[in-house]
Amino acid sequence: MEPLVRVEVRDGWRKLVLNRPDKLNAVNEEMLATLLAALDAAEADPACRAVLLTGTGRGFCSGQELGPTVIPGPEGPPDLQRLASTYHHRVVQRVRALPLPVVCAVNGIAAGAGASFALACDIVLAARGAQFIQAFVRIGLVPDSGASFFLPRLVGEARARALAMLGEAVSAEQAEAWGMIWKCIDDAALMEQAEALTARLAVGPTLALAAMKRLFSTDALATQLELEAEQQGIAGRSADFAEGVQAFLAKRKPSFNGRG
Repeated sequence: MEPLVRVEVRDGWRKLVLNRPDKLNAVNEEMLATLLAALDAAEADPACRAVLLTGTGRGFCSGQELGPTVIPGPEGPPDLQRLASTYHHRVVQRVRALPLPVVCAVNGIAAGAGASFALACDIVLAARGAQFIQAFVRIGLVPDSGASFFLPRLVGEARARALAMLGEAVSAEQAEAWGMIWKCIDDAALMEQAEALTARLAVGPTLALAAMKRLFSTDALATQLELEAEQQGIAGRSADFAEGVQAFLAKRKPSFNGRG
């Protein structure tokens, strides 16, 4: 059986590859736990001085999989606050706290939590064909995994609000122009350039790079993640979320009525 997160050990760095290509690398609890373990292992390895995060197939990460633990059922709505706090937000905090530079190579769609995981990384490269989508609104949820923290700081509050409320896709070229990511790269050259960049960081001044991460960090992220989890829990108990999931699974347009 293929690992959910493939770990490739290179000379001085590690490549972590989200590996559910048939699901556009949508995450579930097992995959998120595997990713957390891979990040822990990278930090524990004294030979590892940088990390590259990417995905396999056509997508980087399409967000949370709408599986049994997420879909509202006869027993009631899912506990999305617990899910966010226990898994998604721990991934974001782990990436930010890792005393190693983390490069992200966005090879395809980055939606929902997948977009947030990319933006949590230190340097983000994206294939020209990639897209970033705040897909939460499409199923009646709110941005989480740090999206409400990262977006206003990267693209400004006006754009952040519109992206969250409209759920429109942002191309890699637009993301670069707005300052959402570092660079947009031709699809065929993405992985070569991302690997070269990670290798370059791996021979850099690791302690200074870790100090830079601490300088750019802020306690406000932790506060915002708590607020996101709380609001996601409220949204996850709403009739609109139940309708959004049903519509998504049925591949139809949702009919939201605005009820809690």
